[in-house]
Amino acid sequence: MNPTPAMQIAPDAAPLSRTPRLSVIVPVRNGSLHLPRCLDALGRSDYLNFEVIVVDDCSTDNTPQIAARYGARCLQTPRTLGPAGARNLGAQHAGGEILLFVDADVVVPPQILSRVAENFVLDPELAALFGSYDDEPAWRTFISQYKNLMHHFVHQQSTESATTFWAGCGAVRRTVFEEFSGFDAQTYTAPSIEDIALGLELTQHGRSVRLDKKIEVKHLKRWTFRNLLRADILYRAVPWSKLILNTRQLPRNLNLTYASRTSSLLVGLLAVGLLLLPFSLAGRLHLAPVGVFAGLTVVILALLWLNLDVYRFFLQKRGWWFAARAVLAHWSYYLYSGVTFAVCAALHVFSLSLSPPRKASVRRT
Repeated sequence: MNPTPAMQIAPDAAPLSRTPRLSVIVPVRNGSLHLPRCLDALGRSDYLNFEVIVVDDCSTDNTPQIAARYGARCLQTPRTLGPAGARNLGAQHAGGEILLFVDADVVVPPQILSRVAENFVLDPELAALFGSYDDEPAWRTFISQYKNLMHHFVHQQSTESATTFWAGCGAVRRTVFEEFSGFDAQTYTAPSIEDIALGLELTQHGRSVRLDKKIEVKHLKRWTFRNLLRADILYRAVPWSKLILNTRQLPRNLNLTYASRTSSLLVGLLAVGLLLLPFSLAGRLHLAPVGVFAGLTVVILALLWLNLDVYRFFLQKRGWWFAARAVLAHWSYYLYSGVTFAVCAALHVFSLSLSPPRKASVRRT
């Protein structure tokens, strides 16, 4: 890749007064499966003033050779740091005014870098920007389709004025990134919510974070039931709960809308009702079976109504059979996420082993 000061802009884009240099930072560990497609796509960008920095987080495969083959600069971490630490290392060696973080299993369309630059040039107050996965994930398995389509729907339906950040394809003005000391690599040593935590910190200090719905990228990851549960619970729900409890900040967009919170409570009631139903049928409860059935029906109808938009989206995209399974998967997500938060909250009340708040060493203005 040979960056030059030139820039090509989509026909409908507003003219830019200048062309900021972008540093595209790709953290990766053992990326032989997806990294070639990621780097090949970046090399096809219609924006020319950029560099690509691959940060190899102690891979045991040929990741460095792949980076070299595609003309990217490759940095090696001294030990396994996780994505947060790898991104921070890349930022330290970056020469761009804008830091664009792209996951190694993401394919970026040619026009995306131009759009990222355009956003920052047109809005001098913009601190950070991110997009979403597209609605055509690479893998056709149900779990992969469901997970990626859910991500796409949530981001596309959220407000553009964001309170968090997403580093799958997200950019930060370099001066802002340095001011806030980057990602919290001490707390988040594995793929987690380091990007969400940074976004929350930015918005809590009055910085502007934007969700640009026209920035859509393709996700190459193959999700399985096992790695989905592991990611959703250990790397998302647990650290999310800890962050909320420690900071007492509860965003109202993305996955934490009022409808989502209510749905989590309703799924909990649904689970309790299903557990009580056999005892009611056996006459071991004072509750008549008809009353339990009526309560379950009300809860189910409420859940369907609260989440009608996303279920209609699944129906339109993949048909009835997919949508029916997606409803059950979605309710399962609400259940284990709600249980995780309840457990973390109980531990927090009793002051048991919760992580301390994020470091507060940044300059406040």
